[in-house]
Amino acid sequence: MIQLPCVTYMSPERIRNENYSYAADIWSLGLTALECATGRYPYDVNGGEADLMLQILEDPSPTPPQHMHSEEFCSFIDACLQKDADARPTCDQKYEGPGVDLAEYNKSVHDPAERLSQIAHMLAVHYYLIFDGGDDQWRHMKSFYGQDSTFSFSGETHVGKSDIFDTLSRIREMLKGNSRCEKIGRVMEKVYCRAHGEEGMSVRVSGSFIMGNEFLVCADGFCAEGMLSIVELSPDILSKQAGHFQEDFFMEPGTAMGCYVISRQELHIGVS
Repeated sequence: MIQLPCVTYMSPERIRNENYSYAADIWSLGLTALECATGRYPYDVNGGEADLMLQILEDPSPTPPQHMHSEEFCSFIDACLQKDADARPTCDQKYEGPGVDLAEYNKSVHDPAERLSQIAHMLAVHYYLIFDGGDDQWRHMKSFYGQDSTFSFSGETHVGKSDIFDTLSRIREMLKGNSRCEKIGRVMEKVYCRAHGEEGMSVRVSGSFIMGNEFLVCADGFCAEGMLSIVELSPDILSKQAGHFQEDFFMEPGTAMGCYVISRQELHIGVS
């Protein structure tokens, strides 16, 4: 079976039916990067494949608008889209360049306040769904912590993911009770967040406990997939408030980009 390459990203030499080389992929890389940066494919495709091939062969190579993109990016695209395959840089040569700091780029394209809020709500939802979820998921709670993480509760401080996990397991069993009617569930009411240090963030979650509920509940104005809304609960369940909680999480960047670990955590529980 003969597999025909996609004309849209085919290099000039491949259109001329010359032998394949890695330089053809460099052309495709440049064309793809340019399309991603500008939001549009740089050639006119309305005339069909034959017309598109003529454009690639005969028209000057496309280049990004210099007033909209950095000098480094424009130089990268121009180098990748040279008609002469031998003149294009190799992969190794591209790696020798200054590169891109993905963490800094990620910061530049996201609103910091909005990003903090998103991470805070994701943490709260994920953490409490695991905490109040099934035993098969509970073991994943360890992944939230590092070896130097601390957890403070009831006047005691626990250090390290193993010690913290054991303590959380005891608290979890206490809240589960001995029967369904004794089960204590959470109502998440407020989530606050702010920057902490250079790269970290602090998150405060507060809410109340209710008796006889198996599921994590969102208060009015706070919703997430997989969680009940407070309006879905019967009034008799809501009347069984058993106390309130406030939990502070101090997050630091993990080893992978975009991942965080809980470096410090403080839990406060009040009884009604």
